[in-house]
Amino acid sequence: MRRAVCPGSFDPVTNGHLDIVGRASKMFDEVVVAVLINTSKAGLFTVEERQEMLQEVTAPYDNVRVDAFQGLLVDFCRANDISAIVKGVRVAGDFDYELQMAQMNYGLGAIETLFMPTNPKYSFVSSSLIKEVAKWGGDVSPHVPDLVANLLRERLVKP
Repeated sequence: MRRAVCPGSFDPVTNGHLDIVGRASKMFDEVVVAVLINTSKAGLFTVEERQEMLQEVTAPYDNVRVDAFQGLLVDFCRANDISAIVKGVRVAGDFDYELQMAQMNYGLGAIETLFMPTNPKYSFVSSSLIKEVAKWGGDVSPHVPDLVANLLRERLVKP
């Protein structure tokens, strides 16, 4: 079975993330969307909330499952028989950072990383930007699933 992982913080998941997951699901038998547990960083949503969001918005893909991990991604890959990491890249800065990570992951565990260019309509979208716009009452609905837009309004917009 050809299995890949799409790792990230997904705080929150965006349409750009879903574009990469959907495209990866066509290339692999199974895609694991893995939420990074980073105890040194407080997210807007808990890891459990992010997993629930991801499970709902990836439900249309029969071969996608959601999980969480802490520590080295290569260890998660080994434990789950995953041979490839799929990463979306938006801008040159993303690529520079992700290339370093890919080379380290290959060196640590011979795990291949595949870079997928983001669909141009999502090239400017990031979870950080989405949270900032939502915090000030801006409409982020074109850039995130409806579920996420509603949760952001509930969590961030003060009446």
